[in-house]
Amino acid sequence: MTRLLHIDICPRTLHFKRPAGTSRGVLLTRPVWYLRATAHASGDEARTCLPAGAAPLPSPGTGWGECAPLPGLSCDDVPGYEDVLRRACRATEERGEIPLELLEGYPSIRFGLETALQNLRAGGGWKLWESDFTRGREGITTNGLVWMGTFDEMYARIGEKMRQGFRCIKLKIGAIDFERELELLAFIRSRFTPEQVELRVDANGAFTPADAMERLVRLSAFGLHSIEQPIRAGQWEEMARLCRTSPLPIALDEELIGVNSPVRKAELLDTIRPQYVILKPSLHGGIGGAAEWMRMAADRGIRSWVTSALESNIGLNAIAQWCALQRPVMPQGLGTGLLFADNVDSPLTMKGEKLWFNP
Repeated sequence: MTRLLHIDICPRTLHFKRPAGTSRGVLLTRPVWYLRATAHASGDEARTCLPAGAAPLPSPGTGWGECAPLPGLSCDDVPGYEDVLRRACRATEERGEIPLELLEGYPSIRFGLETALQNLRAGGGWKLWESDFTRGREGITTNGLVWMGTFDEMYARIGEKMRQGFRCIKLKIGAIDFERELELLAFIRSRFTPEQVELRVDANGAFTPADAMERLVRLSAFGLHSIEQPIRAGQWEEMARLCRTSPLPIALDEELIGVNSPVRKAELLDTIRPQYVILKPSLHGGIGGAAEWMRMAADRGIRSWVTSALESNIGLNAIAQWCALQRPVMPQGLGTGLLFADNVDSPLTMKGEKLWFNP
């Protein structure tokens, strides 16, 4: 009997346990669209979606994906998103493959479909790919993320990450007074050398081209690993100048959003020549698009690491498994799965600075 692909769309609103300060403001909730892919015999009744409010429960024979554009940041955070999602799911059902030509500007939809189908091909449950990570033999080293907040909040969070055993800490800057942020870095460096604790900072485009170099010089005094996106995206020539002259290695993040064709990717990398690129599949072209960024960057001697983008455990699990396939050496920017009050339990767990999959 013919087996038919069926994809259900299950919209949900997730609630952060604590307000999440981002470069686009403070988030209290997060809209997501879960995809449930099943293969059923012709003549079977169409499957219905989960009851409203129910969490997805991966099970054998079912593939799950997560589509979650970030409000105010993703290139596909646009009106009519759900209409495009429905058309993409129907086209995928009919063709048996993802309609990539429809989704060049919709990385979060491509990511959700890619991972739902991969999960289905792998037999369902929580596994998408076989690796030492999914066998529970290796963990992925991650950086400890310190969220934007007041000086006292960030100070306390730094201490918490150190107590948890993180040897790489990422500090979001640009939300409070720059002098106070330098005090936070001085606090860490007064206790831990660069060999003991690696520090990354993320400016989220907070600096201007006029003040960026002076600030980069001052930041470099703390032996930082790198700075993400010192000036806002879209200023290629200014960013290129900073990458050529900065005493501190620069990593691109928001700069990659919306740059989807291979020609434009090559143009960006060849123009700016950053030291690093940071890859978020939900934002940067899905799994396929992020892999393309990684290959093109490596061809130019540009290193990369993988980061999640506030996904729930469905998306985080997929990103972590794909990341593990790359055999990462540097600490990655994967989340901890602890952001949401209504997240679904998963096999992912943090032990010290490492993310593990419990098979």
